[in-house]
Amino acid sequence: MNMNLTPEEREIGKQNFHAAIGSEHTRRDFLKKGLAATVVGGGGLGAFYFGYKSIEKKVAVGVIGTGDEGSVLIGAMNPSYFEVVAIADIRPYSIYRAFHGEVAQPVRPGLLKVFGWKDVPTAKKTVTVYPGDYRELLRDPRVEAVVIALPLHLHAQVAIEAMLAGKHVLTEKLMGRTVAQCKEMARYANQTNMILAVGHQRHYNILYDNAVDLIKRGLLGQLHYIRAQWHRVKDTWKPELPPGSRPKTPDGKPEKGEPDLLKKKTSWERKLKEAQAAKDSEESGLWERRLRQLDEQIKDDAKKAAAEYGYRDIEVKDPAGNVRYQGFPIEELIRWRLWNRTGAGIMAELGSHQLDAASIFIAAAHEAAKGQKLDEKEKKLTRYPLSVSAVANRNLYDWDREIEDHLACLIEFRAPGYNEKDALGRQRTITVAYASMNGNGFGGYGECVFGTKGTLLLEEEKQALLYPTESDTTVVSTKIEVKKKKDETVLDTQASPGAAQAAALGAAGIGADVSRGYREELEHWAWCIRQYNPKTEKPKFLPRCHPEVALKDAVIALTANVAAQKRQQIKFDEAWFDYKQDATPDDSKIDLSQYKAP
Repeated sequence: MNMNLTPEEREIGKQNFHAAIGSEHTRRDFLKKGLAATVVGGGGLGAFYFGYKSIEKKVAVGVIGTGDEGSVLIGAMNPSYFEVVAIADIRPYSIYRAFHGEVAQPVRPGLLKVFGWKDVPTAKKTVTVYPGDYRELLRDPRVEAVVIALPLHLHAQVAIEAMLAGKHVLTEKLMGRTVAQCKEMARYANQTNMILAVGHQRHYNILYDNAVDLIKRGLLGQLHYIRAQWHRVKDTWKPELPPGSRPKTPDGKPEKGEPDLLKKKTSWERKLKEAQAAKDSEESGLWERRLRQLDEQIKDDAKKAAAEYGYRDIEVKDPAGNVRYQGFPIEELIRWRLWNRTGAGIMAELGSHQLDAASIFIAAAHEAAKGQKLDEKEKKLTRYPLSVSAVANRNLYDWDREIEDHLACLIEFRAPGYNEKDALGRQRTITVAYASMNGNGFGGYGECVFGTKGTLLLEEEKQALLYPTESDTTVVSTKIEVKKKKDETVLDTQASPGAAQAAALGAAGIGADVSRGYREELEHWAWCIRQYNPKTEKPKFLPRCHPEVALKDAVIALTANVAAQKRQQIKFDEAWFDYKQDATPDDSKIDLSQYKAP
């Protein structure tokens, strides 16, 4: 998030960070032992960092929702920990991607590549496909646990039904569409004793773990301010629709003109012919694979299924009540992040990750001030913010969405010593400033942590830089790593390192190619499942982002949405963070009676 840094300034910051995390003798020994223990065993450093081990029996898992994020999670699965025995999705194209992955997207390699199956018929000897009702998967006796990567409004329903069916759950973030749904999920996890994990991957990012260690050792001094941002140019929440499912004009008729996917096919067919004419077999093969994938996307016949499974026609009105935009149910399915019924906007999809990171850093600062680990009550208090102010608006995009494209908020947390007023009668706090905007990607995304001794900059979950407080460097830039292949440039921000990269990471202390935590998150969840004895009263071990932690993240994100809607400051109520209490900031109501075992 720092475009104004010169290469020399960046190298200084990187060296400062490496020196800081390696300056403690025990820390260096820790890394060397971790390297020896994990590389010899053919694994990554996640197990050594986060306190889990390999497991003897793989977890038989079902994946519900195999679209963009579901395919990333499939790609992050370690075959030593998992066996995928079932998948469910109402979109044929998503089923295709689950097996084949995506061309030129290494984070979505597909089941065939991850598990070494030679073709789909071979894979289907192990993997049962449920192309309709996900409840059929939940009734499959082979499935021990489920990964849920569905639109946000379905997280609670599917997760709770899965737990009632005796399945452990890992669901993507945000935990639920409302705070009430999150509390319902936490209550059912407690009631059923199933292990519920929520996908806030920074809890499993080795780079962040090193940053936390640095804060705990006091190298930043007293934390007093955190700045975070996620700025983007591309409208990634508006993927292309299959032909025949295009948005309607205000008079209710489909838009005219050739659909974008058909335009893309014409262009790609031309590129294939050019490659064939040039007798470039590698390039020809690439365009052939891309066209096969595109054909599957074009013929996606989920239009009927979208309406059948509860997706609705879209109608967006202006303040005067005039209809400005209409869409079909399949648009609500494919572009679910754009609509208030199915998504919760920027704070749910982006801000929740970074506010989660901020609360992790703040907890580390409290531990540093105390000089020892915090008890559970103290941990909760450090995570609970005091107040939030926010503004959100739609500055750039047309009426083709309901969510905002710009959001900014200020969130105030307790600082160490908050309850002990200083000589001036002040209660110390830590302010977190968060901003996200579309239409201008300057600065990228990351977090900047300000302390009285130093400043820590984390960029795109891949690089950390450290500067002394007297540095006058302007920290507003980004590092963008791209892979070039002839005429195609691919931005890859999600790849997880393999064993060789993990070895290099361990040897150096920390490296540029850092896992974003998907693989480690999944492995730890599997390990927690294998440590669980159903005969005992409660699971022995919980994921790092268990229901109470995930509820905190959801409360912060959804309360920020309320503050933006009302254009006012909101003070947090501790009862909102307690899943046993019914109070919510968004007026959502708890209703446990609506859930039944499948």
